[in-house]
Amino acid sequence: MTTTIVVLYYSRHGSTLSIARQIARGVESIPECEAVLRTVEDLSLGSRQYHDPIITLDELKQCDGLALGSPVWFGNMAAALKHFWDQTTALWVNGDLIDKPACVFTSSSTMHGGQETTQNSMMLPLLHHGMMVLGIPYSEPKLHTTERGGTPYGASHVALHKAGTKPTLSGDEIELAQQLGKRIASVAKKLKMVAV
Repeated sequence: MTTTIVVLYYSRHGSTLSIARQIARGVESIPECEAVLRTVEDLSLGSRQYHDPIITLDELKQCDGLALGSPVWFGNMAAALKHFWDQTTALWVNGDLIDKPACVFTSSSTMHGGQETTQNSMMLPLLHHGMMVLGIPYSEPKLHTTERGGTPYGASHVALHKAGTKPTLSGDEIELAQQLGKRIASVAKKLKMVAV
């Protein structure tokens, strides 16, 4: 029986996508767990190429767990991601996400750009949906030594790259993102086994 974790993100310049991919690697390192990378529709005008399919409400309803990621926009989640959650009332009314594990991740252009407030803003709809929010415990050694990204609230990345260059995650950021992916997959798998 496969445990499915949706890794849902919004990424404009690629940093949040880079973390999403590392979380997916962590998820898929757990036997019988699958990561499904999804994004949300951009609200800006004009056409845009997406790296992954746009999520459907049915995919969210059917998942066993969720990793949710956004860049920092003035200390908050991106508008496109908030807009998506504003359309999930039917799932909330039916209680479709209750007791499913979830985690959050983010990226910012500076060390003190609002990573933790953004992670907290992403947790709010998850809590209202009755999801169980997981962070990164301090038993993860890299959380004590990282000088870039990674918080107890979830995986993060400080994008020190210049515009037009590919985002590069630090070793600590990769490790913490993968550990978060492993944690959510393990918890979702255990919960699914108990429910059967």
